[in-house]
Amino acid sequence: MLKSNPTVSRLQPFTSTIFAEMSALAASTGSINLGQGFPDTDGPPAMLAAAQQAIADGVNQYPPGPGIAELRQAIAGQRAAEYRQPFDPDSEVLVTVGATEAIAAAMLGLVESGDEVIALEPFYDSYAAVIAMAGARLVPVRLRPDSSGRFALDPDELAAAVTDRTTVILLNTPHNPTGTVLTAQELEAVAALAISRDLLVVTDEVYEYLTFDAAAHLPIGTLPGMAERTVSISSAGKSFNVTGWKIGWACGPAPLIGAVRAAKQFLTFVGGAPFQPAVALALRDELDWVRGMAKGLQSKRDRLCSGLRDAGFEVTVPQGTYFAVAGIDRLAAPGEDGAAFCRSMPERCGVVAVPQQVFYADAGPDGPGARYIRFAFCKRDQVIDEATDRLASADRRRR
Repeated sequence: MLKSNPTVSRLQPFTSTIFAEMSALAASTGSINLGQGFPDTDGPPAMLAAAQQAIADGVNQYPPGPGIAELRQAIAGQRAAEYRQPFDPDSEVLVTVGATEAIAAAMLGLVESGDEVIALEPFYDSYAAVIAMAGARLVPVRLRPDSSGRFALDPDELAAAVTDRTTVILLNTPHNPTGTVLTAQELEAVAALAISRDLLVVTDEVYEYLTFDAAAHLPIGTLPGMAERTVSISSAGKSFNVTGWKIGWACGPAPLIGAVRAAKQFLTFVGGAPFQPAVALALRDELDWVRGMAKGLQSKRDRLCSGLRDAGFEVTVPQGTYFAVAGIDRLAAPGEDGAAFCRSMPERCGVVAVPQQVFYADAGPDGPGARYIRFAFCKRDQVIDEATDRLASADRRRR
């Protein structure tokens, strides 16, 4: 007899994502979607034209398993030029179906069942799912607001989380959802711990170019002793406004990339044939476009944060990414947590956000993220302005 819930137990907590739920809610109510992190403008025209030309030229069949040589060479060139990280494009670079697949393949290829993986909390929702797929245990280490409001890493708390079962630190910086960019001092503490406890580090660096003010992204793989134990993951989606293309990559020493490839080849095998030459062109020729886009995002960040404050939210100004975290204490009804607040927003004001608590291991109404929600500012200025006007009007009505 068929089980009432045939999903294996380790994946039962992950049968749906908050992004699917909130985006569906936005569509069904006609609300402005500031929940899911995708831009509403396109990437550089030359890159888009290159993809169109590739389709017209018949680049529509399976590409090579590791990715086309042109793209792997462009990725290696970008890492060398930007961060002085040397990678052999033939053995140390792997093209994946987005960074999400790269992270999943890294967990499946590098983590044994029963191992422990440390991730910074709050964490992107796929992390817990792919760690569970690997049969491993997620150990969260919480980023906590410091005196300035920045979500900071406590090196002592990180060190205390390591046990004899720990094998990997899954490190995300610039950090989604808090917008924190880890400092050199924080990264040095992570590196020292990884070296002393012989741990691997898998990095999610998809927002590498999207940093603001004085914050700058420093790949941990560039620190002394870290190149041989780090898999660096990034993608084209966030840098070039093509989140739907799903072209990502993993870079690292050949033995580690070999392990990632062993898992990846049985997930999707390959993907995105006509997009690969276009991303190669973008990595070679369009990084100035990316830097200009990042400056524009900083302005959008400021626009959204100002509007959220005017609407009554308590706002943490992010150092990077697409997202701003806002506290709801002044606006929520008694006993109303972030999830309930977000589900009521479309009806109240026609705006969708994402509850921050879903990014914590304890996602309950009394959990550590229950008083925060996350807004995306990677939208056109008029969309941001309309959303914040609606939020302010809803707050005035509540009063």
